[in-house]
Amino acid sequence: MKILNDRIDKIIKGLIVLCLFYGSVYFQYIPFRLFNEQLSNFAGNTRISVLLSAFSDLILLFILICIYYKDLKEDFKIFKKDWKKNMDTGIACWVVGLIIMVLSNSILLVFFHANGANNENLVRSMIHSLPLIMGLNVCVLAPIIEEIVFRKTLYDVFKRREIFVILSFLMFGYAHVSSMASTFVDWLYIIPYGALGGAFAFAYHKTNTIYTTICLHMMHNLFTFLLVLVI
Repeated sequence: MKILNDRIDKIIKGLIVLCLFYGSVYFQYIPFRLFNEQLSNFAGNTRISVLLSAFSDLILLFILICIYYKDLKEDFKIFKKDWKKNMDTGIACWVVGLIIMVLSNSILLVFFHANGANNENLVRSMIHSLPLIMGLNVCVLAPIIEEIVFRKTLYDVFKRREIFVILSFLMFGYAHVSSMASTFVDWLYIIPYGALGGAFAFAYHKTNTIYTTICLHMMHNLFTFLLVLVI
């Protein structure tokens, strides 16, 4: 009975976390309520969008840390105990995911003449608009939030490796393309994004600590962020 209740608690917690993640965009309305401003007055302002995105992510991260505080402490102990082995395992998984990501992107480019996911183009413009704030958002806040949501939360509910990796693949990919996908080719970008999500899920399953994938996700996003700045 205790095991069943624990599983139900984790399922409910997981649903709450997913709702918070997809509903966190509404946190952006808080400043406008506080200062009695109309959101429409700032429509199309990229800098405001960057600031609002960072604001909502900070609130979401705070809530997630409160929800998973004890688990995050335990995971850190596991990571710290053998961090080198955990990172070696994680990097091996990340390399495989990165190869699949590059190959699938190349296939989309060659066979579908795709110019990249729509959200990537938006992120590039936001990075060039406010690089420091976007650096914080892309390289710190987003990796922690996404690893808690798409790895920690899912793994608590789905312990079986195959189910966990597949769900993480699909949901991570969906989260990165759904907001701006309008064509069949746009939806195909679930594959390259999902490849990375699946690789992180496999790394989490192997190391049993969320900090492995948080570090990997930060490294990946930092590399991408610097690449965008240079190009």
